[in-house]
Amino acid sequence: MALPFLPGNSFNKNLGKTKYHLSHHFDYANDTAMMVGAEKPGVGGEALLGQKYKARNTVFPKGDGSNLPAWVAFDRQVLSFDAFYQEAVHEKREEQYRVRNCKIYFYLEDDSIQVLEPRLKNAGIPQGTLIRRHRIPRPRPNEDEFYTAEDFNIGSEINLYSKVFKITDCDQFTQNFLRKMGTNVQRPNNPPQDPYMKYRKAMDESMQPLRPYEKYDTLKQFLDHDRHVLRFYCHWDDSDNMFGDPREMVLHYYLADDTVEIREVIPPNAGRDAVPVFLKRSKLPKDPGSLPQPGVETDRTVLNVFGPTGAGGRYILDSLKTGAVNNEFYTDQDLSLGAVLSVWGRKFVICDCDDFTREYYKTKYGVENMTPVMVGRPTDNMDLPREMPPYNGFGSEEDSLCSCKGLLPKPPKRDFIKFMECDRRGLDSNVLRFLARMDTKKPIDQDRRFIISYFLADDTILVFEPPVRNSGIIGGKFLERSRVKKPGNMRYSTELSEYYSASDLYVGACVDFNNFKFILIDADEYAFLYMEKCSDMFMRSNIDSVLMKLAAKLGPNKEDVRAFFAKTDPSGSGFMSYEKFREMILNIEPSLSEQEVMTVARQYSDRRNDVVLDTEKLMAIMQEELRKRNFEGFGTLAAAFRHLDKGCCGALDRETIRKEFIAQHVPLPNDMLQAALSVAKTAQNNNEAVCYEDFLNGLNWRDYPVPPVQYQAVGGGDSAWCGNKPSNQITNVHYEPLLQRIFGGASADGQ
Repeated sequence: MALPFLPGNSFNKNLGKTKYHLSHHFDYANDTAMMVGAEKPGVGGEALLGQKYKARNTVFPKGDGSNLPAWVAFDRQVLSFDAFYQEAVHEKREEQYRVRNCKIYFYLEDDSIQVLEPRLKNAGIPQGTLIRRHRIPRPRPNEDEFYTAEDFNIGSEINLYSKVFKITDCDQFTQNFLRKMGTNVQRPNNPPQDPYMKYRKAMDESMQPLRPYEKYDTLKQFLDHDRHVLRFYCHWDDSDNMFGDPREMVLHYYLADDTVEIREVIPPNAGRDAVPVFLKRSKLPKDPGSLPQPGVETDRTVLNVFGPTGAGGRYILDSLKTGAVNNEFYTDQDLSLGAVLSVWGRKFVICDCDDFTREYYKTKYGVENMTPVMVGRPTDNMDLPREMPPYNGFGSEEDSLCSCKGLLPKPPKRDFIKFMECDRRGLDSNVLRFLARMDTKKPIDQDRRFIISYFLADDTILVFEPPVRNSGIIGGKFLERSRVKKPGNMRYSTELSEYYSASDLYVGACVDFNNFKFILIDADEYAFLYMEKCSDMFMRSNIDSVLMKLAAKLGPNKEDVRAFFAKTDPSGSGFMSYEKFREMILNIEPSLSEQEVMTVARQYSDRRNDVVLDTEKLMAIMQEELRKRNFEGFGTLAAAFRHLDKGCCGALDRETIRKEFIAQHVPLPNDMLQAALSVAKTAQNNNEAVCYEDFLNGLNWRDYPVPPVQYQAVGGGDSAWCGNKPSNQITNVHYEPLLQRIFGGASADGQ
C-alpha cells in the first residue's frame, strides 16, 4: 500500500526539487582532454559523493553599502588579538612550564593569520614571528577547512598547528567589528603570570652588586633622558660695556649628559649677525678659574710603576683620588626662575621656562609655583593687544574683519568639521525646535505661537509661525534662517558681536530676536532627548545638577519632605500629577527654570502605560519587507535550523537564529529581527529557546500570508511638529524614587 505524499511519508530526495542543471566538468587544457571541474557541484548544485569544496571564507553580513569584494573593501584592515599559550619545560628545576604571550593578527582581506611574540630582554628563547602570514587550516578531522573571523572571540581557544592559543583581549577596532558581525564579544581576561619570569624578577631585585672600583654609568641616564631638553629664557644685561645692550638668550639643558647650550634671540633689525650658537654644547662650570696644566684633570692617578718599561710592567693606581681636582658644574638642581648663572664670567638671569620644564620640576622636585621673573622687560614697552578697526557696515562682521587682515581679502573660514558632524543624517536632524510665545501686552499677539528652530550645523535660527484659521494673521516664515545677535551689542564696534548659541535656548528662557521678545514654553521630543544626551553643554537638562540643587534646598529632613509630598497623594500610590509636582518643586526652589522642572519630571515620569509591541503588526511589516525583496529561501532556513538542532527539540536560542539569518543574507534589519525574536514563541521548558518552525511560518509570506496593515515609520509624524501635539507631555510623576535618590537611598532611575 503506497503512502500518501505527506510531509514525513515521502523518501524521494528529488521531491520538490526544481533545479537539475549540470556543471561543466570536462574541457581541453593544452590540447589535452581532462577534468577541470573537480570542485564544481553536481546536478542542481548538490555536492557529489566524496566531493570537497573550496575553503570557505568569512561570511560578512551585507548591508546597504557597496558590493566590493573583501580584498578591496577590507584592504589593510586587521583584527588584533592578545593571546597566550603554555608550553612544558622538561628537565629543569627552576620552571615546569612557560607562559608565552603573543599577538594574533587576522587579515580581513584574505582570512590569513599571523602570530607574533613580543621580544623580551634576556628571554633566551627565539621570539618574534612564530607563524608567518597565511591561511591556517583547522585541526583534524576538519583539515579541509580554514579558520575564519567567526572563530575568534575573547575567551576562545584556537588550535594553530597543535599549539592551543587562549585569546584574552582585543583592540577597540576588533571589538567593534566583531559586534557588527553579530558576535557576542566577551570581557577581556588577564593572562596567567609566568612563574619563571616572576622568579627572575625577584632575583634581579635582590641582587646588589658590590664593585671594588668606581663605575661611571652614563648609559642609563642617556637611555632614560635622551631627547629630553629643559628650556629656559635668560636675560643678559651687557649695557655696562661699550656698545653693549640687554640681550635675550635661550638656555638648553640636556638631561641625557648634563650639558648646556645657549642660543641668542636676535630681534628683527637688531644690527647683529645671526650667530647660530652663543655657547656650544658642553658642561658649564660654576667657577672656571684659571686654565689647568696638562695632566692635572685626570680620572685616575698613577702612584708607582714596577718592572721593566713596556711589556711586563705593573702600576698602582690611586683609588682614593687624593690629588684629584673636583670641578663643580651646573646641574638641573641649580636652575630655577630668578637664579643668576655665571656663564664664563657673564651674569645670566633665568626669567622663564617652557611647559615641559615646569612639568619636569613639578614631578621630580615638587616645585609647584614657577612665576616668571620680569628682568629688563619694562611693562611700558610691552606689546599692546592688536586692535582691529570697527565694523564698516558692509557685509557681515566676520567678512569685514577678513578684509583688514591682508592685502588680498579672503572669505571667513567656515567650521566645516562641525557642519559635517551636525548635518542631517537620516532621522537625526540635529535641529532643536522650541514652541514660543511673544512677551507682549498686546491682546492680538499674546495668543500667537511660533516655532523656533536652532540648526546645530551652523548655529542659525529660523522662526516660523504656524498658520491659524480665522486668526486674522497670515502665518509663515517670521524670521529668515540666520545667526541672531544677542541684545546689547554695539553696531559699530571693534569687538565681534555675540550670537545666540544652543545653550541659550531652553524651556522658560526669554530671548530677544531683533527687538521681538519670545518666551520658550515647550520643545519637541528630539530637542529634549538631545539636550539630555549632551547634558554637559545643556546644564538645565543635567539631572545630577538639578537634583543637587533640590538636595541642598531640602536638607536632611527626610520624613518632613516625604510627608509634604504625601499630602498631595492621599491614596499613597507614589504618583502625582505633573501640575502639582511642578507647583511643589517651584515652591521648594523658585530659582529653577521650566527646563529643569521638566528634566526631573521626564526622568521620573509614569511609564506604566507605555506602548507594547504589537506582534501581529510586526509580522505583517516583516512579511511585507521580505515580499518587496522577493525572498523565498524559507526551506533553506528550515533545513539549516534542523541541522543546528542537535537535540531535535524544535527550538534554538535567539542568538543562533539571528546568526543564521545573517549567514543566509535574509533582507531584514537587525533591530527588526531582534524585536521579532524577543516576542517569538518559546519552548515550554526553556524561555530562551525559540520555536523556529513557528517563527519561520510567521515570516513565510508565500505559504502563510497575513493581511497587510497600514503603519507609519517612527518619527515620520514629528516632522510637522507645531507644538500642539501631546506626544511628549507628562501626566504623572513617580516621586518615590526621586526622594530615595535625593536622600541617598536605593538608586532609582525613574523607570
